[in-house]
Amino acid sequence: MRYALFDIDVTLPFADLPLCPTDSGAAITLRRKGVPIAFWIQNRNGSSVVKAGDVAERAAAEAATRILREALLEELMGGRARKAVPSLTIAICTRNRPDGVQRLLESLSRLSVSHDASPGRSPMEILVVDNAPSDDRTRDLVSQRPEVSYVREPRPGLNFARNLALREARGELLAFLDDDVVVDRGWLEGLVDAWNTNRDAAAFTGQVLPMELETEAQVVFEKRGGFRRGFERVRYGPVSPGDPLYPGGAGNFGAGANMAFTTDILRALGGFDEALDTGADVPGGGDLDVFYRTIRAGHALVYEPRFLVFHQHRRDMAALRRQYERSWGLGFMCYLTKCLKTDPERRINLVRLTLWWFSNHLGGLIAHLANRARHREHVPPSLLAGELWGGVVGLLGGYGRSQRRVERLRRQALG
Repeated sequence: MRYALFDIDVTLPFADLPLCPTDSGAAITLRRKGVPIAFWIQNRNGSSVVKAGDVAERAAAEAATRILREALLEELMGGRARKAVPSLTIAICTRNRPDGVQRLLESLSRLSVSHDASPGRSPMEILVVDNAPSDDRTRDLVSQRPEVSYVREPRPGLNFARNLALREARGELLAFLDDDVVVDRGWLEGLVDAWNTNRDAAAFTGQVLPMELETEAQVVFEKRGGFRRGFERVRYGPVSPGDPLYPGGAGNFGAGANMAFTTDILRALGGFDEALDTGADVPGGGDLDVFYRTIRAGHALVYEPRFLVFHQHRRDMAALRRQYERSWGLGFMCYLTKCLKTDPERRINLVRLTLWWFSNHLGGLIAHLANRARHREHVPPSLLAGELWGGVVGLLGGYGRSQRRVERLRRQALG
């Protein structure tokens, strides 16, 4: 089931891509002069290589317009003008994953700032927030890196950790990276460019591609879309013509594994809802909620594909099932029921979204079972059924139960 990963640039000659006997095919990230412009998964079709000609044909189909546009802009405008760099805090919220933190820090150490930093301000600080750890491995790791700061949040829950990072942050922008990603070499350049051309934006999200496709669970997840959101920059505003459900959908704007905010605006919004993304009880919804509130407050959110990370997807099917059920089913519906309670102006459309979600997922499960019976589907139906069941649990009081759990945690912290 493994797919070999390749990173190729259209400005260099294409070559055949060699495959191991156990490879099912190749997953290809396409760039132009280092800038990512496309990604696809290509089956081996019985060959020991993916032919250069086949790669070229697919590259033309996937990215011809982007390649031509970038080349024309380069010819017409010459080199890129130097741009200002905002001061930036990078927050890594983690729990018992020192190996992932170390891998991410190593990728961040390879970044460079090629623009002009704001006068008198350090362009980048890195803050590791250790969330209710069971040991000191992460603290010991960070202690060996003087350029990285460390704080501990004793209350378990990702949004508790995110809010501590928000209180500690000194940068004009605050970026959040999950501990199961590494940043692309152009990650910082992408964020800086998006910020320079959208100074009024309150939030930025970026592309998320797979770090590896070694297991069935990882391949299934990526073939169903993964976290990808395309290779065109998108600016989201208060309304989306023709979409009555906007901005309430799941995954419209990007993923919480790779997001950044204007720090002052995020503080003005009240930070993250600590009853979402609480850990095992409700492991999701926190990013959806903060994106929704950003848009509803009248701010712009920008998706920038060069603001790119590579994510280590769940390696086994049991973990992937939990992701579908708890993060995407339960977490999404907890977020949506919160919106129903707190945003009466959009209540009718949110009810429509809720009904659409259940109808779409039930219909999708039925169609999936029919296709599987005809040997057209290879995705375990338990993934889709689990997501649907998680949505039911979330709708039936999931957010209220989470609020009560979080309140107990707050009282315990006060002694």
